[in-house]
Amino acid sequence: MSDLQSTPVFRTEGLSLGYGPRTAVSDVDLVINPGETTVLIGANGSGKSTLFKGLSRQLPPRSGRIQFRSQDLGQLRPKPYARQVALLPQSPVVPEGLTVAELVARGRHPHRRWWGAPSPGDDEAIARALSMVDLEQLAERPVDELSGGQRQRVWIALVLAQDTPTVLLDEPTAALDLAHQVELLDLMRSLRRPDGSRTTVVAVLHELNLAARVADRVIALKEGGVQAVGTPDEVFTEQTLWEVFDLEAEIVRDPTEGHPVVLPRGRRRAAAEPEGARTEPGESTEPGESTVEVPVGMEAS
Repeated sequence: MSDLQSTPVFRTEGLSLGYGPRTAVSDVDLVINPGETTVLIGANGSGKSTLFKGLSRQLPPRSGRIQFRSQDLGQLRPKPYARQVALLPQSPVVPEGLTVAELVARGRHPHRRWWGAPSPGDDEAIARALSMVDLEQLAERPVDELSGGQRQRVWIALVLAQDTPTVLLDEPTAALDLAHQVELLDLMRSLRRPDGSRTTVVAVLHELNLAARVADRVIALKEGGVQAVGTPDEVFTEQTLWEVFDLEAEIVRDPTEGHPVVLPRGRRRAAAEPEGARTEPGESTEPGESTVEVPVGMEAS
């Protein structure tokens, strides 16, 4: 096994993140392994999107550290980092007047020469990305004329055109119908590098059954900390779903794919809890989950 295949893609140690005076993620230690699809789950306000912002360099650590391939994340230069990691944040903003092909082409910016000239393989990478999300026929259409689901597929194509060993996706299935959700996540899980190794994918997902379908590892967060880490079989248990989501559910096995399937039965309430204990998950979202302006090359500096 090569060093790149054995070195963690991301490692956090004692990581704390927050907004203003509030700490949203506290003292998190975790490892993201290469060649795996890792999914972050949790109730609203649990810290999953905040943790994602830390991994994607949108939010600096308050304390602790984040390493990428054994290097301090904050010390890496934006353009070389963007050749290694592609980012799709929530609700990216489409620059006015761009066609589908022009927006997807922005995924190639990290690979261009220092004076901005196209790099070899740009056209091929763009065409391949459009084909992978079935958008070839819309290549010359203005993006602002597309439906929400079509726009989301354009952003996915941009990430694919960037052609990086690691991909970070924050709610990538937003606005997609169920068929396209399944197709997209299966596609991301199946991506391969030229050497045959799998692309490393880190995604925030709300839909638990989609997470169980595609994840190699699941990280469940609660109140700013890691509540459970493991395979879908290890994390999607009745006890963990109760602890993380206050959810009463039955877990069955998918008869074809074999992964766990969550059958919700309703919000579960404890018969008695200590005074001051939380009885329901917070309903407010984490700060910063609204519209995000995406920099060229999909990399947050």
